[in-house]
Amino acid sequence: MSAIAKTIQETLKNILNSFESGDIPKAIAISVFPAADIPSAKWSLLNRITMYLSGTSDARGFRQWKQAKRYVKKGAKAFYILVPRFIRCENDEDEQEQILAGFMAKPVFRIEDTDGKPLDYQQIELPNLKLIEKANEWNISVKAIPGNYSYYGYYSKESKEIALASKEETVFFHELAHAAHSRVLKDFDKAQTWRKEIVAELSAAVLCEMVGETSKYLGSNYKYIDHYARKVKLSPVQACLRVVCDVEKVLNLILTND
Repeated sequence: MSAIAKTIQETLKNILNSFESGDIPKAIAISVFPAADIPSAKWSLLNRITMYLSGTSDARGFRQWKQAKRYVKKGAKAFYILVPRFIRCENDEDEQEQILAGFMAKPVFRIEDTDGKPLDYQQIELPNLKLIEKANEWNISVKAIPGNYSYYGYYSKESKEIALASKEETVFFHELAHAAHSRVLKDFDKAQTWRKEIVAELSAAVLCEMVGETSKYLGSNYKYIDHYARKVKLSPVQACLRVVCDVEKVLNLILTND
């Protein structure tokens, strides 16, 4: 067994012992970039999901992009969101009021399909992240995205990118672990969500201990794992033990140069 593999196993064991004994730090809220002042921040959940499925975290109408001094590229295709349609009518007191008459489809365009003036959040600089060279080695780009209340980051296997709405290293480690997991698990796309999320979060906890600047996130790691473990009626320790083999494979891939 290599020295790295032995250290991985020892760190994993220490973390699992902490989870089992309850000897973990108080959960610390992860700081994120403030919610961006963009139109989609006020959209309904359904419209935001439509936006994410369209492969972007910022979409606007033609005029909205023009107001932001950006312009839709020639040939770009819109996707559609649902917006309420109101009509004005008089009530019994002869006063004007608005009544919801239904919904209509509105075309919007992804920021990736526009050119022009850089937006404020595009100029956010991420810190020097440990292990970012591994993402580069796998041809995965790492970028900042506008903060929101739904997630701290994501990894896209299709577009080969890690998007971060937080400067915290544990968020980057989590997404990097997803990337590694997709490389070691043949049927990654078909794997259960709880399994993939716990593998990524437990891997992030180990990476924070082994190569990170701080291990203050362990409480948050535990809270995150507990959330997904409950979905399949497991304790955090039971859930971690179910995926520990995958975690070791993920960590070995990230931490070795083979």
